[in-house]
Amino acid sequence: IERLQTITDRFSKIGSVPVLEPHDIISETWNTYEYLQSRFSKQVTFSYHAPKTPILAMINPTLHSWTIENLIKNAIDAMKGKGTLELKIEQDLHHVKINVKDSGTGISKKQFKTIFEPGFTTKKRGWGLGLSLTKRIVEEYHSGKIKVLHSEIGKGTTFQIQLNKKV
Repeated sequence: IERLQTITDRFSKIGSVPVLEPHDIISETWNTYEYLQSRFSKQVTFSYHAPKTPILAMINPTLHSWTIENLIKNAIDAMKGKGTLELKIEQDLHHVKINVKDSGTGISKKQFKTIFEPGFTTKKRGWGLGLSLTKRIVEEYHSGKIKVLHSEIGKGTTFQIQLNKKV
């Protein structure tokens, strides 16, 4: 029932302007990471790296969780359920960067832009909405950026979310 409530809450926020408040991006990201890690096969090796001190960013926790979940699930799909997944949080003076790296099939450079378009998918099942929703949440709602930081065919992909720190 809790999971259904979360899904309902996510979709209700997409249709309206969500409330943004200062939240610790490390703990908000960890909550989603930990939830997903416990639900996937032990054939996926998970690792999580983040600073010890909180980093505040203006986010909506429900929508932020959705972006992290989409990236992690896509990574695990790209690895066909086995491999390594690394989530790393870094910061500079003005930004916090969340990198999600997998050891999956990789993405060709010519697809870097089109993967964020609604309907784009390489899967046999699915609507191709995950990354377009993720981009919308990151860029339109959280005023951040999302990109493919690095990808190599047969070796994996790293997505990066960049958000402005609350100062």
